[in-house]
Amino acid sequence: MDLDLDAALSVARDAAAEAGDLLMRGYRSLPGGAVRSKAVARDLVTDLDVASERLLVERLRAAFPGHAFEGEEEVIDPLDLEGPRWILDPLDGTINFVHGLPAFAVSVALYLDEEPLVGVIHAPLLSETFSAVKGRGAHGPNGPMRVRDTDRLGDALLATGFPYGRNELEHDNLANFSRFFYDVRGMRRMGSAAVDLAYLADGRFDGFWELHLGPHDVAAGALIVRESGGVVSDASGGDDWLRGGSIVAAGEALHPLLLERVEH
Repeated sequence: MDLDLDAALSVARDAAAEAGDLLMRGYRSLPGGAVRSKAVARDLVTDLDVASERLLVERLRAAFPGHAFEGEEEVIDPLDLEGPRWILDPLDGTINFVHGLPAFAVSVALYLDEEPLVGVIHAPLLSETFSAVKGRGAHGPNGPMRVRDTDRLGDALLATGFPYGRNELEHDNLANFSRFFYDVRGMRRMGSAAVDLAYLADGRFDGFWELHLGPHDVAAGALIVRESGGVVSDASGGDDWLRGGSIVAAGEALHPLLLERVEH
C-alpha cells in the first residue's frame, strides 16, 4: 500500500500538539469527579484522557478516513482489520498529570501490518516533541537524535516503570530493579513510558525496560528509538514488544546487558 508518510507525520504532529494544548488547559485545574479509576485502583483516567483521544481520532480520521484506530480509552477497531492503523495514547503519564508532575505526553503512531511507520511523542508542559519516520531517522527538540553508545552498566543511567496491578502480578519488576540498582550510574522512574523512550532516543537515558505495558505505551516510542540507532526487543530478546507486554530498549552494546538481568 502506498502511504504518504510526510503527510502522516505532519498531521500526527499537528494533532498531538492540539491534544497537548487541550491537556494544558486542564492541567492543575481538574474539577471534582474528573478523575476516576479503571479496573485497578491506581490506574487513573481523567475526562481529559478521553477528550484528547476523541480529538486525535477526529483529526486523524478526517485526514485518513480509510485507516483503523486503536486508542487507550475508547476507540479500538478490530485487530484483524488489515491496512494502516493509528495507535494512540492520548495522555501517557496520567498519574503525573493528576499530581502536577511534568512527565506526561501524547503519543501517536502509524502502523502497517504491525510495522511502525510514523511516531510522534509530544510532551506539552515540557514543550518538547520527538518524532520519527521509518528509514528516515528521528528528530527531537534539538534536531536529529542518536542513542548513547554506552557499553558498561556502570556508565548507564537506566529508566523503568512499575505496573498498576503490582500486588496481583508475579513479576512486579521490583526484583529486576534490584538487580541493576548497585551496578549502574543511576535509575529513574519517570512515570511515562513514552517519555522514557523519547529520552532514550535523545541520549538522556542509556537504557529502558518495563513489563506489563500495552501497545499504546510503546507504539511511537519504539520506532523513535529504533530510528535513533537503538535496539528494541521484548524481554525475551524477541520482536513481540508491541503486543507482548514487555520491552527492553538501549544502544546496541548495552541492550544484551539489560536482557541478561530482566526477568519477566
